[in-house]
Amino acid sequence: MKRLLILGAGTGGTIMAQHLRKELDKGKWNITVVDERTDHYYQPGFLFLPFDQYKPEDIVKPITDFIPKGVDFVNSRIENILPEEHKVILADGNALEYDILIVATGSEISPEEIEGMKGKEWGESVFTFYTFEGAKALRDKLRNWKGGRLVVHITEMPIKCPVAPLEFVFLADSFFKEKNMREKVDITYVTPLSGAFTKPKATAALEYLLKEKNIRIEPDFAIESVDNEAKTIIDYGGKIIPFDLLVTVPTNKGSDVIEKSGMGDELNFIPTDKGTLQSKKYPDVFVIGDATNVPTSKAGSVVHFEAEILAENILSYIKGQKMTEEFDGHANCFIETGGGKALLIDFNYDHEPVTGTFPIAGLGPLRLLKESRFNHLGKLAFKWVYWNMLLKGRPIPFVTARMNVAGKDYN
Repeated sequence: MKRLLILGAGTGGTIMAQHLRKELDKGKWNITVVDERTDHYYQPGFLFLPFDQYKPEDIVKPITDFIPKGVDFVNSRIENILPEEHKVILADGNALEYDILIVATGSEISPEEIEGMKGKEWGESVFTFYTFEGAKALRDKLRNWKGGRLVVHITEMPIKCPVAPLEFVFLADSFFKEKNMREKVDITYVTPLSGAFTKPKATAALEYLLKEKNIRIEPDFAIESVDNEAKTIIDYGGKIIPFDLLVTVPTNKGSDVIEKSGMGDELNFIPTDKGTLQSKKYPDVFVIGDATNVPTSKAGSVVHFEAEILAENILSYIKGQKMTEEFDGHANCFIETGGGKALLIDFNYDHEPVTGTFPIAGLGPLRLLKESRFNHLGKLAFKWVYWNMLLKGRPIPFVTARMNVAGKDYN
């Protein structure tokens, strides 16, 4: 019996288990998923939790609800990966050997990377919504906050879901308007980028919205430290920004076990072929989602698209055939803009977000890079799609793994 081992039962690991259990001969291949957690989080919901738009129970379900029949689930911490020996060591010392390994261990926040970030104000006036517990704590803070200087800050790129901090400031604008206290809140968006986003056309559209909503942007801010006494953030150029409430996105890094295994780069992301999603160093190791270093967004949609490509490539690898499927970096993201509206962006390695229609060229019904109520409804509907289709490996009608360039306005 051959052994296919998947590390991580998040979005990528779960979808790969679903795809490959359907494709691989049950009499020849044993599939095992390993994860130390027992809960699966709908991570896009972390954005809505601080504003009381979702309840905690809306975004948490047992991992075992999504592990397909015929796949073994091992609930254990991963102690180490030994790629030269083709085995994984678990916390209890037991080893799992593999013929093929899929690494889907995701990324984690590391606030300790910045001096003072996890100081005495952590959980008092310094928060993050990039974890379930952090989003809940921020919700409790916002329920009774009386206003002041709200600073929303990105430490460095890459981060999981790069548009989420922008969505947070837009939703904060709406949240305080609905509480009739917008005039009491000064909102500043602080980013290490030179603009609101990584792509020029999307940056122009998003900076227009920031200005319209009276949200100041502070670009090119490379944070050095957080001063807990003065309640300021300081960058390497000496720039100082005061805050009464700091909502920060700390450094994102790959799992600690990737560093321990020696498989990762300086941020613990695994060097991965951006087309085939095969490890650049170990032919029997494949990587998906946030664990890779491929140059595209670390977003849930990317994992979904990668999974379809990777499943085909693993089947080719097993047959000893050339892997011909190429991931094109496709990302598709809703951006909540507040007031019941949202933008939608669609891009890949070669094409930046532009206007047009999605998913059907010329028909839509969703509009790209344009605010609309329909896009907002699409974002809300995605939660149902996630739990009921995406995690179960079911295709989403009209949505393709590779970016469809038809229906886009490139001029």
